[in-house]
Parts: sequence; C-alpha cells; structure tokens
Amino acid sequence: MSLVDESPTTRYYDFVVEEATGAPDGVEKLMLVVNGMYPGPTIEANVDDRIVVNVTNRMPNVTAIHWHGLFQNGTNYYDGTDAITQCGIPPGEWMVYNFTFDDWTGSTWWHAHVDTQYTDGITGALIVHGRNESVPAYDEDLVIQVSDLYHGFSADLLEYYFTPGGIDGTPGNEPVPDGGTINGVGQYSSHNTSFFNFTLQPDKMYRLRIINPGTFVPLAFSVDGHTLTVIEGDGTPVEPVEVSSVSVAVAQRYSVLLKTNQTAGAYWMRAALDTTQFTYDNPGCQTEIRGVIRYGVDNDAMPDVSLLDNPPALPSGSPGELDTDNLVPVGGGPAPDPTLTVYFTMSMEYPEGEDESTSRYLAFINQTSWEPLSNTSSLFSHLGNSTPTGSSDFGGSQLMTTVNDWSVVDMIIDNLDDGDHPFHLHGYKFWIMDGGDGRWQGQTPNNTAPMFRDTVVIPAYNWMILRFVADNPGYWPFHCHIGWHMSAGLLFQFNILPSKSAQFQIPQYMLDMCGR
Repeated sequence: MSLVDESPTTRYYDFVVEEATGAPDGVEKLMLVVNGMYPGPTIEANVDDRIVVNVTNRMPNVTAIHWHGLFQNGTNYYDGTDAITQCGIPPGEWMVYNFTFDDWTGSTWWHAHVDTQYTDGITGALIVHGRNESVPAYDEDLVIQVSDLYHGFSADLLEYYFTPGGIDGTPGNEPVPDGGTINGVGQYSSHNTSFFNFTLQPDKMYRLRIINPGTFVPLAFSVDGHTLTVIEGDGTPVEPVEVSSVSVAVAQRYSVLLKTNQTAGAYWMRAALDTTQFTYDNPGCQTEIRGVIRYGVDNDAMPDVSLLDNPPALPSGSPGELDTDNLVPVGGGPAPDPTLTVYFTMSMEYPEGEDESTSRYLAFINQTSWEPLSNTSSLFSHLGNSTPTGSSDFGGSQLMTTVNDWSVVDMIIDNLDDGDHPFHLHGYKFWIMDGGDGRWQGQTPNNTAPMFRDTVVIPAYNWMILRFVADNPGYWPFHCHIGWHMSAGLLFQFNILPSKSAQFQIPQYMLDMCGR
C-alpha cells in the first residue's frame, strides 16, 4: 500500500517471452511464458506514472503484448494488437512499449494478442492505483487470477476446434478445458496436491482483485464462510454489493472486499468453472480449483479436507451470487445521447457456398469473418481512412466502422448464436444501456445509471446496446474474448478520428518490423 504515496515516476520492465515446459496443475505441458513465470510479472503503478516495457521475443513466432482496458490515448500504436495496431515482434527481436494511464485506475491485465498465444501462458496482472479512488477503505491489496487451463498446446487445440464436422461431431464445439488455476496453481486428479495460499491478518479488510485471464469459460470465485463485497468492475468503482460469490467472465475483473473477522482458521478459496458452457463431456476435467486463505493460525494450517467437495453453506439470509444488473457506478448517471448508431449481427456458421465436410466453421459479424492482415497493420496501412463515416468491408475479412468526427456511438448488437460471448472494446469503456431476449425490436434503453466497463457478456440469442464516446483516435478492435472465437473471426474494428491517427509519430523500427 506504500506504493500509493510515492511520487510520480517512470517504471521500467523487461519481459522475455519464450517457450518452456511447465505443470501448473501437476500435468506437464508446453507453455509460453514471460520471464519464466506463469502468470507473468504483475505490473503495479500509480495513475500518474509512466510505464516502459521492453519485450524480447525468444519464441519461433511473432508476438505482441496488449495492455487490456487501457485507453492508450495518443499511443494507439502501443495497444499491442497484431495486424491492427502493429506488426508482431519477430523472433529474436525486441520492442519497447511506452505509455501512461490517461486517468485509468483499477484492476486489469496484460496478455499476448497474436493467435491463441495467451492460452499457453503469456498473461499477467496490471494494477493501477488512484490517488483518491472512489472505493471504501481497505488495509491491503491481493491479486487473484483465476483461469481455465488446457493440457494441450493451443495451436493443436485450435486445429482440433476446426476439425471438419466439429469436435464430437458438432460444428462450433469449443475445446473443453482440463481444469484451471488460481494464481497459476491448479489441481488435477492426484497429479498435484498443492494449493495457492494466502496467510493474512485477523480483523483486517482485504481488497481481492479477481481477474479472469482465461480462454473460454467464466469462473465463480468464493471463500468458504465469508461474504464478499463487490466494489469495482473493469476499473469502474461501483456502489458496494454484498455477494456470496462472483462469476468472472473471460477478460473481466472485479474487486471485492473480504473481512478476516470469522473464527481464526484456514478456509478454502474456490474457483468453479462454468460447466454449462461445455458442449461435450471431458471426463477428466477438474471443474473446481481450490486455494487457501488462513488467518490467526500457523502459516502451514490447512482447511478441513472433508469440506473440499462439501462446501459449507453461508448463514440463512446471506446474499447470493453477483447479479451484474445490480452494478451501479459510483456517482453514475445518464449516458450522453447518441449521435451515431451502428447495427451488428454476430453468428457462427460455415462460409456461404463452401463444402461443410472440409470447411472451417467460422464466426461472422455482419457476414464478415476477420482474418489478420499480413506484413502490415490497419494503423500502418491507414485502412479505411478515405471512407465516409459508417461500416465497410475491406478485402472480405476486415469489417471496419469509420467515425470521422467526435460522436456518441450506439452499438446495437444481435447475438444470433447459441453461445454466450464476452466482448471487449479496446481503447474505451462503454455504457451497457440495455439488452434482452431475441432480436432487437427498437426498444429504447433505460438511461438512469448504466454500468460503465470494457468487457461484457452478450448472452445467447440476445440483443444488447452499448454506448461510448468516440473521442480517442486510432484503430480499436471490438471482439469476443473467447480465444477460439476470435481465431474463428469474431472481431471487427473501429477507425476513430482517422485525420488525427494519421498524424501519429510511429517509431520507425515498428514499421520496419512488418517486412521481417
């Protein structure tokens, strides 16, 4: 906590990205790691600091690091999105990311943004302290990263996902995880009997910053015998909400307060995979990952093992799982009225006219399935800069909505798929205006105090309206954060204020990397 009192400074980091063999849950597997770690290093800073990260790529493939949720106002080229804001860092080379936080505070993370690389381990937490955050007082910060885990390497799993006819004979079936981790530690059958653990102090208030850097499913986080108080979602302080557990979708973050005021002892932390998302049976899957929180006892004290599969119930009248409809931003109020409306449908299907016995089952937004550009990026090629405001398809794989003037944009989205999709907008937060079953039929949203965040789950066969102020120049993806779906094309781009992004002073060596 002393970090908050430090003077503004520049914080330097060196990241070395490479292949390694690891066993997060006791089963050995090929991984991609940063500085030999999974999860990678946590970046912790104050809102008025500058961050400089030198990334060296020792892998055989290109890579790029995305700083999830940050605005990157004026530094769109450091957003770290391969083929959109940069070309990937070639093997054996390096790149420096140099940015500030633009008043962004809260809990977030960083991860690789090339293919499915972050599935194999290139992730880490990023914590930004505000000088006067609008959250209740607490004594100490803890970072808790909960994630699904695959024993296979993601490139092989992606090919499995694209199996003609689909996994288990059903097109679009996503690979089912083998388990998960809490801060990089999981359990799988008898392969691993260790648990990530915290030894805390009694009668203290702890802020648990819960991050899901996973690939596919939400995880429900809870601590036996304790209620939690939600105070932040995706960097937005919220009016406190008491809950028994918090379901954290892929790429989302929540801060909860935990008071160590129960009987001194050791308690199970739990992160339960949402098995309702599974489309076929994986008999060996470890569906709940456990950790330990203890206080007032010895550092090696463990919870009662008989409770592992029989979690104790909270007292009668205790709150239930978080309902995101109850999230209200601190000081929140109506969003500004829209000046530009764009409509999108998303679906997953075979490309029109292709043989279903050999074709890949792809994802589409307005009939366009995204594929990364080769040897260039949208920003570097000024893709779409000469077009009027509105949506256009370039090259059959680049759906782009250009916004030439400052605007308040409404995205009206119809999810025509039978699955839930956690969508993330780079460079912005959006207001979640409204949503519901079926297709949008012209409903007017209730604009009282909508939640303001950067990642939202759009449920199966539902519509949703998201609103944001388009004032941050650059190329900003809006995409599903399920790794398999983004690889299948579930991404499009906003090209905001191209007259300003065309004037960016992009480092020459970043442009030169495209040719290599």
